[in-house]
Amino acid sequence: MSARRLLALAARALLRDWRGGELRVLAAALVIACAAVAAVGFFTDRMHLVMERQAGELLGADLVLQAPQPADDAVVAEAERRGLAVAHTVTLRSVAVAGDTTAFTEAKAVGPGYPLRGELRISDAPYADARPTRAIPAPGTAWIDERLAGELGLALGGTLELGTARLSVAQILAYEPDRGGDLFSIAPRLMFNLADLPGTGLIQPGSRVEHRLLVAGEAAAVAGYRNWLAAHTPVNARVQGVRDARPELRAALDRAERFLGLAAVVAAILAGVGIAIAARRFASRHWDAVAILRCLGATQRQVLLLFLFELLLLGALAGLAGAALGWLAQEGLARILGVLAGGELPAPSWRPLPTALATGFIALFGFAVPPLLQLRRVPPLRVLRRDLAPADAWSGGVYLAALAAIAALLLWQAGDAKLAGLVLAGCVGAAAVLAVAAFAALRLVGRLRSRVGMTWRFGLANLVRRGPASVVQAVAIGLGIMVLLVLGLVRQDLLAGWRASLPADAPNHFLINIQPQEVAGVREFLHARALADTALYPMVRGRLTHIAGREVAPADYAEPRAQRLVEREFNLSVGTELPSDNRVTAGRWFSAADAGQPLVSVEQGLAETLGIRLGDRLRFVVAGQAVEASVVGLRSVEWDSFHVNFFVVFPPGVIDALPATWITSFHLPRVRQAVLAELVRAFPSVTVLDLDALMSKVREIIDRVVLAVEYVFLFTLAAGLAVLFAAIQATRDERRFEAAVVRTLGASRAVVRHGLLVEFAALGLLAGVLAACAAAAVGWGVAEFVFTFRYRPDVWLWLVGAGAGAGGVGLAGWLGTREVLAQPPLRTLREG
Repeated sequence: MSARRLLALAARALLRDWRGGELRVLAAALVIACAAVAAVGFFTDRMHLVMERQAGELLGADLVLQAPQPADDAVVAEAERRGLAVAHTVTLRSVAVAGDTTAFTEAKAVGPGYPLRGELRISDAPYADARPTRAIPAPGTAWIDERLAGELGLALGGTLELGTARLSVAQILAYEPDRGGDLFSIAPRLMFNLADLPGTGLIQPGSRVEHRLLVAGEAAAVAGYRNWLAAHTPVNARVQGVRDARPELRAALDRAERFLGLAAVVAAILAGVGIAIAARRFASRHWDAVAILRCLGATQRQVLLLFLFELLLLGALAGLAGAALGWLAQEGLARILGVLAGGELPAPSWRPLPTALATGFIALFGFAVPPLLQLRRVPPLRVLRRDLAPADAWSGGVYLAALAAIAALLLWQAGDAKLAGLVLAGCVGAAAVLAVAAFAALRLVGRLRSRVGMTWRFGLANLVRRGPASVVQAVAIGLGIMVLLVLGLVRQDLLAGWRASLPADAPNHFLINIQPQEVAGVREFLHARALADTALYPMVRGRLTHIAGREVAPADYAEPRAQRLVEREFNLSVGTELPSDNRVTAGRWFSAADAGQPLVSVEQGLAETLGIRLGDRLRFVVAGQAVEASVVGLRSVEWDSFHVNFFVVFPPGVIDALPATWITSFHLPRVRQAVLAELVRAFPSVTVLDLDALMSKVREIIDRVVLAVEYVFLFTLAAGLAVLFAAIQATRDERRFEAAVVRTLGASRAVVRHGLLVEFAALGLLAGVLAACAAAAVGWGVAEFVFTFRYRPDVWLWLVGAGAGAGGVGLAGWLGTREVLAQPPLRTLREG
């Protein structure tokens, strides 16, 4: 028989099997798997299209030189010599004051020509229609965004104070081309003219500012200038081109893509379990048909190809349906996370379609082909002897193939063998623990069934009799409920526990850029306002150049975080007493005799990242001066305590003479915010960081990401239901026969119906309770090893888990087995 005829026969067989309902659960599971991956794929594709379309606009130029100090005149002159347009901007964080109201703001001073790519948009009132402009704020004026206007209560013509400068609000700033989107705009925005920057008094030695030289022009000239910059880039400067635009956006998108992709793969894996169950039933119901084909001369190869072609056609159709559903579902993701783009998202391309289809085929063939392989071993003699089953050469091969399919999906989606291995180990471990617990619970149920009434005995007996199938169902449904409980209730419990672990008076404001001559005045100011316990710490900016005599460079490290740490300057400080939220993990802390000695204490995480060990001699360069010290101790730091902490600390007398600014943190109740206005007016160069605003933005971002993951995990819930229905379908013939026998012996339809409801409700209750226990264990692990606080799960965790399991699974089981009672017992017994 030719391949063409086999394909035509497979198409007819697919139509027949579909009308018979045998492939609907398998197709539904496959649609869910493809839809989950497609939804994530289409959304991330839209995000990538934004970055490709607006690469230059995301920078405001073709090339940007970013540094904590202004670009050298020679660097600017070289760009102009090559015929390139240049513009300058300076970004800093400060506090804007209007009357007694203050607001933390990201202020940007812009020079002529800004922006070189893209355009600014302004309006005459907050949230009014915006119009494009090629102008920049005139000297003495400022443009503020809607958030800052609302926080300060300002309209056009109002006046605000920025440092020692008074600026008149001239326009509402609606859009900046080089703004990274709301996700990265921690504070409201303020734009003013670069000529007004000196008058603000905000630029002092050690101030944290970002100078940007914007360059634009012909592609060849820009490329040549970038090559020239490679040999002339100042220390601590960074060059960004359109391919490097918004690296933080790309990094955030990469992380979101991985997390959402893994969430989608979990749904695909769970759907794969449903595919495996449905495929096994599909194969077993075709033993008779295959025996007839074998008697008519079909070879094992032809039998196998026939069903593989049928599976291929089903995979293509279900995959396309899943991709279409994923295309619709990604609109929900776009509404949740579209803020990442900082604007309207373009329509997705068709590039994610092959990935979604490939994922579907991997799941389909990894989980469905092993049971179908047994069809070629169906003996022709089965036509006469129905008791003959195909030989099972190695049943373990089914599970090995499924495990290989899972590993392939995880590795492909995660793009990281280590991460994929951890997730795979976690999935297998969780499934194994749930399986053991479910098996033990079934043994207990088996002992209790003799102590209940007839209806309960019938339902529980069915549950125990189908032990392996019941365990598989409990594990699959339990995993789905566990994920939803973790993302729902446990997340809320963790956030509540984290907030409760912080004292009520935890610092919520930082003061940075305090100049040495202002230390006494700031200390007196805080003391006079009942903030006497506030300590001030010196902070010296230095770059790490050598570790144990070896010069370090970003290229020496493969980890991106290590590369960034080596590129940037460290905040060095001086300490006498070990802070209460620090703990020595190796070596020791300083003693009184260590004053003036070249010693240093290093934070443990930094040491592990950069490969620093006890006894290593470190060299830092501070303002052109080299400072060397030996590592005497390593410390762990509770960074979430919101106290001032440092990666690197020296004993007194080592770096005291180096240029430094000072830093402190303190708690200020919201009702006393007027103190900030007084502080900014008294010390205009001091930068105030409002951690309440910062943490509110961080929580908002986290909530959005978690909401997106929860949204994707709806596919996991659907996959769990597909597994349940597949398991119900797998035992439907057995249930029909059992119901016919029981009804023939005198049981009413109500007794059988109630028994089935008991069986599925008990199965759901078991899965829900196990899921709640697993979710509580996950919450404890995260709290203990990530947040380092005590986790106390709410009793609602078990109530919701048990209720959702018993109610949801009971309802699904009843819907899936209604036809068991619809067929007359006599007909069932005659058909065998």
